Amino acid sequence: MKIAGIPYRSVWVDEADGWSVHVFDQTKLPWSLDILTLTDEAQVAEAIRSMQVRGAPLIGAVAAYGLALAMRRDPSTEALEAVAAALGETRPTAINLRWALDRMLDALRNHPPERRAAAAYAEAAAIADDDAETCRRIGQHGLPLLQEIAARKKPGERINVLTHCNAGWLATVDYGTALSPIYQAHDAGLPVHVWVDETRPRNQGAALTAFELGAHGVPHTVVSDNAGGHLMQHGQVDIVIVGTDRVTRNGDVANKIGTYLKALAARDNGVPFWVAMPHSTFDPAVGDGVAEIPIEERAPEEVTEMTGRLPDGRVATLRVVAEGSTAANPAFDVTPARLVTGLVTERGRCEASEAGLAALYPPK
Repeated sequence: MKIAGIPYRSVWVDEADGWSVHVFDQTKLPWSLDILTLTDEAQVAEAIRSMQVRGAPLIGAVAAYGLALAMRRDPSTEALEAVAAALGETRPTAINLRWALDRMLDALRNHPPERRAAAAYAEAAAIADDDAETCRRIGQHGLPLLQEIAARKKPGERINVLTHCNAGWLATVDYGTALSPIYQAHDAGLPVHVWVDETRPRNQGAALTAFELGAHGVPHTVVSDNAGGHLMQHGQVDIVIVGTDRVTRNGDVANKIGTYLKALAARDNGVPFWVAMPHSTFDPAVGDGVAEIPIEERAPEEVTEMTGRLPDGRVATLRVVAEGSTAANPAFDVTPARLVTGLVTERGRCEASEAGLAALYPPK
């Protein structure tokens, strides 16, 4: 994708030294576009843990490069296993992280230590390329959903999509998951407009999704998290498309906190609720998402404090909760499969069910 006409991916290896890894510091967006240079696995772990790097597919790709950085320093089997375990503990909910690390371990365990660094960089690059192509194809399979809506409307009448959190190219290596069909629809000339949930408490919608869509020229409007149901009641939402951090074998979907409420509102108002799912997010080992998916509990300060730009241009963090009050901060919720219209994957679209998923991803 492009920023100010310059093409970027969300993670890349430095062209000059050939080994350090660059990512955007997403905690600084949209106020500034800062690029981090990661040179060891500890920096990678901290970037993931602090959400300088976030988005289920992206943290998997960045963790893969973290393992490659570690192999430059110590390519022993002990280090390989220890670093993979440490990186895997940085975020518990998104399965992509574990998927990427397991793929790296499978690729590296049979290599002699002297070949592991080169093999690790090659495998991490393959994971990144796979994610970019996966997201491009998700866009291809999701585009007809928007084309069908356009065909039912008057010429030039806008297609209203509501999304939650950030599931664009900043959350992946490129293109995005939920935003990929939107970008492809916009580029094809469809009059698509996006309602962007602010996505409290970290405001990934207001800060990141709005930044992305604006950089690409996609018309959009930021709304408070509680506005979605109202918009649906008044016929102002044609379709909801969200991303996901984990999908169970029966089609339950874990995504950013607040997604479940959007699905309930969509069901009550007859609005299609679609989930964009890359293969790395599918977890067939889990059957009941509500009972079995671990939900990350993040720091209460994310709820009690907010960061924004002051009238004088300075960026500051302010407390917005009464002194003496604490806060709970579950980062994700689970939307049961019964509320999901369908899944958009790189292999096509399917119903959110064990049979639907098995048709695209046959059990091994």
